[in-house]
Amino acid sequence: MRELSVVGVRVELPSNQPIVLLREVEGDRYLPIWIGAVEATAIAYEQQGVKPARPLTHDLLRDVLAALQAPLRAVEITELKENVFYAELLIGDDGVRVSARPSDSIALALRVGAPIRCAEQVLGEAGIVIPDEQEDEVEKFREFLEQVSPEDFAG
Repeated sequence: MRELSVVGVRVELPSNQPIVLLREVEGDRYLPIWIGAVEATAIAYEQQGVKPARPLTHDLLRDVLAALQAPLRAVEITELKENVFYAELLIGDDGVRVSARPSDSIALALRVGAPIRCAEQVLGEAGIVIPDEQEDEVEKFREFLEQVSPEDFAG
C-alpha cells in the first residue's frame, strides 16, 4: 500500500464530471478518480474549512464513529475492476474492514485525519506520472482550487 494525499477536486469538462486528484506522498504518480457531485462538494468543503449549518453525511459518520469509540484508522483503495474503484474503511483497534466508495472514504478520511492508502496494483493500472513540463498544469489546478467554491459542484 502506498500513502496518498488529496490534491483537490475539480470539474472535468466538457462532461461536467467531478474528479478528485490524489498524489503519492513518496512518489510521483497521481491517481484521478471520477466522483459524484455530492462527494466532490463534501471533499471541497473540508479542504476549504467550510462548516455547513447542519452536518453532512460524512460529518455524521465521523460523529457516529467517535460516539462508538471506533476511530477510522485508514482508508485503503483496494481494487480497480471494470473502471470502478473499490475502497475499504479500516475501523477500530481490531482492524474491522468496511467496503465503501473511494469518494466517501476520502471525504471521511479528511474529516478525521486518517491516512489514505492505495494498493500498488491499482496505482500501477490507473496512476499517471505528470511530466515536468506539465507540472505547471498541476499548479494551475491548485490555483483553480483556491478560487472555486464548494457550491460550484452542486449539480
